[in-house]
Amino acid sequence: MFFGDAWPAVEAFHAFLADEGELRGLVGPREVARLWERHLLNSAAVVPFLPEDGLIVDVGSGAGLPGVVIAAMRPRAQVMLVEPMERRVTWLLDVVERTGLANVEVRRARAQELDGAVEADVVTARAVASLDKLYRWTTPLVRQGGSVLAMKGARAEEELAAAAGVMRSLGLVDGRVHEVTTIAGTEPTRVVSAVRGRGARVR
Repeated sequence: MFFGDAWPAVEAFHAFLADEGELRGLVGPREVARLWERHLLNSAAVVPFLPEDGLIVDVGSGAGLPGVVIAAMRPRAQVMLVEPMERRVTWLLDVVERTGLANVEVRRARAQELDGAVEADVVTARAVASLDKLYRWTTPLVRQGGSVLAMKGARAEEELAAAAGVMRSLGLVDGRVHEVTTIAGTEPTRVVSAVRGRGARVR
């Protein structure tokens, strides 16, 4: 089974999304039948790039993608779900209760508001903003030597190239696009990784 020990929590998350996700305005009506492939397995594609423990901050968590899947698959890590919208924060708190995930903290905030408040090993983001904006918002939240992992679409390479100047100014290095297939027959997911260089200063 792909999700292994994470299966009970991921299955409970799927059931909750299927039951209430559309009603709460978190997923469109066409997405309900495609939750596994387009959202849950897609979210799981980032997990191989994550440490087993430490602090993982998921910004713009929204419906909990990929943050809730990450928390289920990395039970030894602390996962902070960062979301500015109150109704989505309420949803995320309900998800934590429904899934029984004990390693999740939900924080109502914008990423920019957490500068100086957190020092993550990894920051993740899915469909939040273009890479140049995302890097400005998230790099201050990552420790030196830590990573920013962004889940992107078909134009990932173009976005990464366009963000080169911003990356240099922020001390981000080793930008790469990884194509990840979780289960044979599913569409690959593009994960863009970048590392905050040691000694980099973020203003």
